Amino acid sequence: MTSVVSSPPRTIRIGSRKSQLALVQTYWVQEQLKKSFPDITFEVHTMSTQGDKILDVALAKIGDKGLFTKELEVGMLNKEIDFAVHSLKDLPTHLPEGLTLAAITERENPADALVVHEKHKDKQIDTLPEGAVIGTSSLRRLAQLRHHFPHFAFKDVRGNLITRLAKLDAGEYDALILAAAGLERLGMGDRVHQILPKEISLHAVGQGALGIECRADDSEVLSLLKAIEHPETRDRCLAERSFLRSLEGGCQVPIGVNTDISGENLTLTGIVASVDGQKFVKDTVTGLANNAEALGTELAELLRQQGAQEILSEIFAVIQRGS
Repeated sequence: MTSVVSSPPRTIRIGSRKSQLALVQTYWVQEQLKKSFPDITFEVHTMSTQGDKILDVALAKIGDKGLFTKELEVGMLNKEIDFAVHSLKDLPTHLPEGLTLAAITERENPADALVVHEKHKDKQIDTLPEGAVIGTSSLRRLAQLRHHFPHFAFKDVRGNLITRLAKLDAGEYDALILAAAGLERLGMGDRVHQILPKEISLHAVGQGALGIECRADDSEVLSLLKAIEHPETRDRCLAERSFLRSLEGGCQVPIGVNTDISGENLTLTGIVASVDGQKFVKDTVTGLANNAEALGTELAELLRQQGAQEILSEIFAVIQRGS
């Protein structure tokens, strides 16, 4: 009788940035997959990206085509890693040939949060004093806040969350605007002073969700990753990413969104704003959630008719001049 020797289970290599938040997110994905597939080994491999290395230049001036993802994508294409975990808001809407967005995990609160210096603990965003110094590295946040609060002073802030909060606590800023999801994932939810209402700040495309990217021809990994996808988050984020892609915007451009699902219907709201907050177009579409990407395209066309493309063209011109 011939014995059959089975091959050992494959070891799946997960790629992650080295930042504390990236690792927290990646280890969470690793743990979810271990629960679903206890017989498979999932190893975490870390890499530094361009966005992690350049900390003294505003993100918009560096450009954003793979700023936090390119090195991980090269690792996948070279088969050094099998998939990568990204904050979905950092993942460009056009992926390199041979790679695909395999899964989108359940979303944390996608809203922006106000974090204040101790001396302003009794204030909200609309009661901070004139001239208050607000720290943000996002043109999207900057444009919306300038639109609503032109009396504030705005100052770029880079570095990881720990570094940014240290600068705030040292008095370099009166307040910071940060993603609520990042603070929650790092166990710093107590630093959230106020969740900004969507009437003031529509969030970034994909904010609060994790996007998992892998090789498009790796059927085994694609199948494994579907076990941790969250269908409602997927529909919401596909609509948002389609909207951004249709406007040919990037994650460093003042484009904000909000999505809601009720029953089978998805409602998508989007804005495009000039960096100074003076030009501002906003609209909303509703349709079937299973037609999410078409809704994103529809909303982009509505805003284009209202002047969105002219606003974006002006912004791209300024960024290319390095202003």
